[in-house]
Amino acid sequence: MRSPSSARPSSGLGGPAGVGGDDDFAFYYSFFQDAAAAASPLALDEAVAAMPNNRRRKRGGDEPAAAPNKDGPDGRKRSIAKIITSLATLEAEGHADSAGAADASRRELALLESNADNKSQAMMEYYAKMEGSFDADADSEAAARSKRSRLSASAAAAAVVAGEEAATNATASASPPRAGHHQRRLWVKDRSQAWWDRCNSADFPEAEFRHAFRMGRETFDMICEALGSAVAKEDTMLRAAIPVRQRVAVCIWRLATGEPLRLVSKRFGLGISTCHKLVLEVCGAIKSVLMPRFLQWPDEAAAGSFKDGFERSFGVPGVIGAMYTTHIPIIAPKISVAAYFNRRHTERNQKTSYSITLQGVVGPDRAFTDVCIGWPGSMPDDQVLEKSMLHQRAAAGMMHDACLVGGASYPLMDWVLVPYTHQNLTWTQHAFNEKVGDIRNVAVEAFARLKTRWACLQKRTEVKLQDLPVVLGACCVLHNICEMRREELEPEAPFPLEDDPTRPENPVRSETAKQERDSIAHNLLHRGFSGTTFF
Repeated sequence: MRSPSSARPSSGLGGPAGVGGDDDFAFYYSFFQDAAAAASPLALDEAVAAMPNNRRRKRGGDEPAAAPNKDGPDGRKRSIAKIITSLATLEAEGHADSAGAADASRRELALLESNADNKSQAMMEYYAKMEGSFDADADSEAAARSKRSRLSASAAAAAVVAGEEAATNATASASPPRAGHHQRRLWVKDRSQAWWDRCNSADFPEAEFRHAFRMGRETFDMICEALGSAVAKEDTMLRAAIPVRQRVAVCIWRLATGEPLRLVSKRFGLGISTCHKLVLEVCGAIKSVLMPRFLQWPDEAAAGSFKDGFERSFGVPGVIGAMYTTHIPIIAPKISVAAYFNRRHTERNQKTSYSITLQGVVGPDRAFTDVCIGWPGSMPDDQVLEKSMLHQRAAAGMMHDACLVGGASYPLMDWVLVPYTHQNLTWTQHAFNEKVGDIRNVAVEAFARLKTRWACLQKRTEVKLQDLPVVLGACCVLHNICEMRREELEPEAPFPLEDDPTRPENPVRSETAKQERDSIAHNLLHRGFSGTTFF
């Protein structure tokens, strides 16, 4: 007889491996088949007793097994069938109980999770309410502190104002306040304006004023009147606005002397940043207000006057201006450093030099009629000319059938007259070069006077690269105003121009211009206009 433990391999739950399906009935059938084959009621009882307890369990508890039928083989089979049916019923009930317990466990777990979620939600709501309460308390406390500080500051300011008013009333008879002056309500650094007050007084000598500002008092007053609406500021409750005359004086003094801003600040009794701001504002106003009046391309009537003036002085017909390009030294920029590197100045001075170009056209009165500012110092003069507005004006036919005189760094074109540059020149060509050089010297002299009058152009400036065109344009406009009003320079040596000439890649760009140049040179020699220094 086989034991139940050896009939089938056991599972991890303590019972046969196939419990719950058709394998259970096969197991019981084979088990009791062996018991019946023993042909002994005692053996059957022993087999039933050897079965696991969970196989003998019934609905109402453990009951004694039914006595075997001793009448014969059929009785024994019926007994076995009943036992099998009872055991199958017990097994089904066991599975039902297990499923019910699992469902109850799942329901209990879901209930616990729901309770935990409700508790968490309640805790979060409570925390949010507490945090909002804390924030409201903090805001109210900060508002109270701010209010207390404002009250304290107001009280302190009132005390200071009261003290100043008392002191002012005490000294009113000794020194009456200036007209339009407002008492300062806030503390500012006490700076002396004695120098400017002395210069601005009517008793200041005219010669000293001209030496300081490179122009007479009348010219200075004219500039202040023209720029009044553009640079004037309104007074505030905190302090009085800087007067227009002082604003213009700060800018002109800075351009005329090239002094550092810290020295300009001490001289005028203003802050360093205030002086820098004033210089840029006034220069911008000069460029926008005065440049259209004092620096403009000649119209047809003015062009005819310029032609007559140059022909009377130098004998060359059809010239309306002399052209020259100079370099303004700058501090090495942060971007495109190689473009602003001036190789020619560096090689000559043995010192690294960076610059921007200033191209100008000058009339017979040494006043500028056109300027082109800001191209990098590494560009040759002919490339600067091609990129300038002057080249576009000539291409549009606005030269009034006239030409400009330039040096050897420019190419020969229909509207540009330059000297001969080849070797073995004839007497006629030498004489022509001398006359063209005299006309070109008008532009050279104008640029020398420009740099002599405005010393800020002689050395590297503190102005940023993007602001330099405005400052240089203002210098050219002020130069024109001084030249038109016959403002003489101090009797000092003019600033020497050190602009190394360049050679264009294509020096002759028009055959017609070449023939016209030969004709002009021939007429100069035979009409007696050629110079005598060569002969």
